[in-house]
Amino acid sequence: MKTAISILILLITTVTFAQNKNARTSLEVDGVCGMCKERIEKASIKTKGVKSAIWDVQTHELKLIYNEKKTNLDAIKENILAVGHDVEELKATNEAYNSVHPCCKYRDEAIKDDHKGEGEKEGQK
Repeated sequence: MKTAISILILLITTVTFAQNKNARTSLEVDGVCGMCKERIEKASIKTKGVKSAIWDVQTHELKLIYNEKKTNLDAIKENILAVGHDVEELKATNEAYNSVHPCCKYRDEAIKDDHKGEGEKEGQK
């Protein structure tokens, strides 16, 4: 009887702590154009365990599919921050932000205004 209870507890614990090979999530990442899209997706994909990363220029939503056994959201966010893009509540360092192309300065309102509607153009291609 004790053995059966031990096995049952072990199975419940294993199921509870199982990690997902195809975890899906989305997060907000700041950017303004196609160059930003390429940089954000590349930074995400270079994270070991990320299977898919698609960033939408209009909504700033990054959709991810990743293996939780190989990586986590913090690691993915760190790679995005390192290439100069703000992620949800975290800001890229000034050094990283200043490394992005001048047309990609998403913190500058004038640059944002210049790129208004770019996401619509991207969708028409």
